[in-house]
Amino acid sequence: MSLIEIQNLCKTYSKGDSVIVPLDDVSLDIERGELVSLMGASGSGKSTLLNLIAGIDEPDSGEIVVDGVKTTSLSKAKLTRWRADNIGYIFQTHNLIPVLTAYENIELPLLLLPLSKKDRQRRVELALEAVGLNDRANHFPRQLSGGQEQRVGIGRAIVTDPTVIVADEPTGDLDGDTSDQILDLLSNLNQQLGTTLIMVTHDLEATRIASRRLRLLQGKIVEHAVDDSALESVHG
Repeated sequence: MSLIEIQNLCKTYSKGDSVIVPLDDVSLDIERGELVSLMGASGSGKSTLLNLIAGIDEPDSGEIVVDGVKTTSLSKAKLTRWRADNIGYIFQTHNLIPVLTAYENIELPLLLLPLSKKDRQRRVELALEAVGLNDRANHFPRQLSGGQEQRVGIGRAIVTDPTVIVADEPTGDLDGDTSDQILDLLSNLNQQLGTTLIMVTHDLEATRIASRRLRLLQGKIVEHAVDDSALESVHG
């Protein structure tokens, strides 16, 4: 059984007199340990699909099963608890709390779990080490570079040891060199820890770390094979 099973997923939005259909009868399986990139034109439904998998939004129809749990059938209260236990979310704009240190921002998701202070400390320290920020633990976001802020965001996403990490344009606000560093970090987390990661991106070069490349086109998922020489051209 696949880690994530999506069957006949549909989602529509109304905009004035028009009906927008970002997802039209989408079915998709994602295996444990995959790093999947998801591309598509602006407004194609990439973030919509990501938010449905993460349990942040609800589909009009269809079902999503994650690690044997049919999340589309959970009550709102149970879905909130499931999301805290199973989903790590990496945002494009970091979404750090400015009055909290890097350590405290990473610790934040753990406050929703029944853990002792000692257990929280151990997990935060492991996350800081994983993202290379041991020496920035007591710094506030304003004292960090953009790349360091994104590392804090990644640390916050992995600290709960989630079943799935979803990343929405994780390099969208970063310069080229910093973007490469973040992509390498995500690749290492996937390869060394076996983290299952789904990454929405508009950047062709970012797909170089993916084990599988998908594209949303007119509400449908299509496999998207990328020529490595094209990636080299973008990168170089």
